[in-house]
Amino acid sequence: MIVIPAIDLKDGKCVRLRQGRMDDETVFSDDPVAMAGRWVEAGARRLHIVDLDGAVAGKPVNAAIIEAIATTYPDLPIQIGGGIRDSETIQAYLDAGVSYVILGTKAVNAPHFVSDVCTEYAGHIIVGLDAKDGKVAIDGWSKLSRHDVIDLAQHFQGDGVEAIVYTDIGRDGMMTGVNIEATVKLAQSIAIPVIASGGITDIKDIKKLCAVADEGIMGAITGRAIYEGTLDFAKAQKLADKEAGH
Repeated sequence: MIVIPAIDLKDGKCVRLRQGRMDDETVFSDDPVAMAGRWVEAGARRLHIVDLDGAVAGKPVNAAIIEAIATTYPDLPIQIGGGIRDSETIQAYLDAGVSYVILGTKAVNAPHFVSDVCTEYAGHIIVGLDAKDGKVAIDGWSKLSRHDVIDLAQHFQGDGVEAIVYTDIGRDGMMTGVNIEATVKLAQSIAIPVIASGGITDIKDIKKLCAVADEGIMGAITGRAIYEGTLDFAKAQKLADKEAGH
């Protein structure tokens, strides 16, 4: 299992939100490229970037910064989400050196779009499902849809997505521990990997995820915990490797 540092971009800065609220942010750095470097030096094998402004605008806003990170660290696989609503944007990100694009709201609102882009950009599409009480939220988490997480995940698996990023909204940025039960339930119901997100607080959460990684959990995204220091990123990745017998 890999531990994936998150860089959330807002107004060109590296921030974290609580439960996705744009008005409840903490700024951690004015230099996202340097921040990416910090995680690379600590042993990151993948980076999770979210264009928060893009998610609200419905189109990329911080693309230049994302391209700068990809150019500076060409060997680092990057997954990007936020405001990706058309194939032109996907193409632009892949051209910039990004490895994976994460579709969220667009995937839920226009499922046929996912099957189209999985064919066009095979191996590069991830779907992000953000849920509360088993139902998927859209539009920057401002609305709950009628869709069940597991049903949607199975549908997207059929389309050929690479992985599902699963976020428990109730726990995101709140440092209350990861929702192991819901994450495992989802992983068991599909054959593609699940990347856990939301609520990771300390090394105990990483240990708990490692214990169930064989169910199909390939990674864990962490943000606030590594910025506030309740989780030592390098130690977390070493533990994950040790638990996997590397």
